[in-house]
Amino acid sequence: MGIFDFLSGQFIDVIHWTDDTRDTMVWRFEREGHEIKYGAKLTVREGQAAVFVHEGQLADVFTPGLYMLETNNMPILTSLQHWDHGFQSPFKSEVYFVNTTRFSDLKWGTKNPIIARDPEFGPVRLRAYGTYTIRVSDPARFLGEIVGTDGEFTMDEISYQIRNIIVQEFSRAIASSGLPVLDMAANTADLGKLVAKEIAPTLTDYGLEIPELYIENISLPEAVEAVLDKRTSVGLAGDLGKYTQFSAAEAMTAAATTPNSGMAAGMGAGMGMAMGSQMAGGAGPWGPRPAAAAAPVAAPPPPPVEKVWHLAENGQTKGPFSRATLGRMAADGALTRETYVWTAGQDGWLKAGDVTELAQLFTILPPPPPPGI
Repeated sequence: MGIFDFLSGQFIDVIHWTDDTRDTMVWRFEREGHEIKYGAKLTVREGQAAVFVHEGQLADVFTPGLYMLETNNMPILTSLQHWDHGFQSPFKSEVYFVNTTRFSDLKWGTKNPIIARDPEFGPVRLRAYGTYTIRVSDPARFLGEIVGTDGEFTMDEISYQIRNIIVQEFSRAIASSGLPVLDMAANTADLGKLVAKEIAPTLTDYGLEIPELYIENISLPEAVEAVLDKRTSVGLAGDLGKYTQFSAAEAMTAAATTPNSGMAAGMGAGMGMAMGSQMAGGAGPWGPRPAAAAAPVAAPPPPPVEKVWHLAENGQTKGPFSRATLGRMAADGALTRETYVWTAGQDGWLKAGDVTELAQLFTILPPPPPPGI
């Protein structure tokens, strides 16, 4: 190799970057100590920007296009080097290619629940998650504020910080929106735009922007969702009686589908009898009979509430006792007609013999004779 070949090999005359990854945001053109030839060709493809850094200072930024690196299209670098008009010597400068396309399908989510005040349910804990897209809007600022001297900067290196910014602004927006929890699903698009607008100034300081931010889901804790489902079921049932029937039917269905369940056999027999009854009542020797209007089934009345009684003896009260217990006490002599008794709804203490419900307990014995006979 001659001396001319050696010297020409030290000069770079073609600068370009073909990105074969999906997450590289910034890539430094590796020169290995080589100098850039004056008049070298710089190719910046669509979705890229080239930033020149000379001796630690940000210099010229090139947008997509094909350039001849000369003094007329490198004004900042020319000023830094004090090049004259006739300058044509090689120069040293670091070249960083910045990916300006959108990085899409990036995930964000609340790590911890957000406390919000709902106008209907009161304080609630909310979780949310979604996706967003991000792109570099100012390559020079992004390089100076975030990348520094990193030769290959990927999206993973900043995604965690972006998620923190999104969650912070989302928490603030939700807490101050005053939207009921039940209406948030209908307003996720507006909430997403609001959050994107609020975080825009912070990202601008980084040289970034978020073109799109989506809220995919806002959820309550599982226990609250279970109660909400019960409330919805009551609303669908219409009244408490229908809801009770609905719950009983659900329980029977669950028991019937449980293996080795005693209720499964009973359910099968009951369903068989019901089907047999329907077939017997609905079909005759000449075919099916016309269906009759089903008569409403009245719910059985509630069982009567049994009274209980209190006794007064020697200035103290005893009880409560049921009527059956008082019957045994009357047979044993522990309760007489002269014993004072009281029950709820009764106006003061009365003798047991004067209470119609208890007087029957003493009919098995003759009453004491009237005085004077």
